[in-house]
Amino acid sequence: MEEGKRVLITTEVQRCGSTLLVGVSGDLDAAAASLLQQALEQVTVHERVLMIDVHRVVFMDSAGLLLLLDLHRRAECLGLRVLVVGWQSQPQRLMAQVAGMPGPGSSTGERFALAGFRRLIEERAQRENLADCGDALPHP
Repeated sequence: MEEGKRVLITTEVQRCGSTLLVGVSGDLDAAAASLLQQALEQVTVHERVLMIDVHRVVFMDSAGLLLLLDLHRRAECLGLRVLVVGWQSQPQRLMAQVAGMPGPGSSTGERFALAGFRRLIEERAQRENLADCGDALPHP
């Protein structure tokens, strides 16, 4: 991908029994908020599982990570079991970096489901996102 070139985010929603599958493609960043919200709005009383497939997400920043965490939390409030599958290397590295667990072979995607990990990741992603936003502001 060329430096500075953005890949627009898209989602594809499918139903399979009691599972709502949301396939996400493109760059997962702040611009994805409305699409992820629209996907969650498609949940009916028949769904028990929300599966988010991110195998086509090759770039994620801290804002995108916060969006996934927010989607996860809101889906759980609806009584859904949430699974995020298909982690690619850059998003996994970002999660490992944000969580303070860098290193090759880090199974951060697996650790995402552990109690307390989401809170840790969220706090650190918020700090990272604030730092990113601060870099974008004009300096006096």
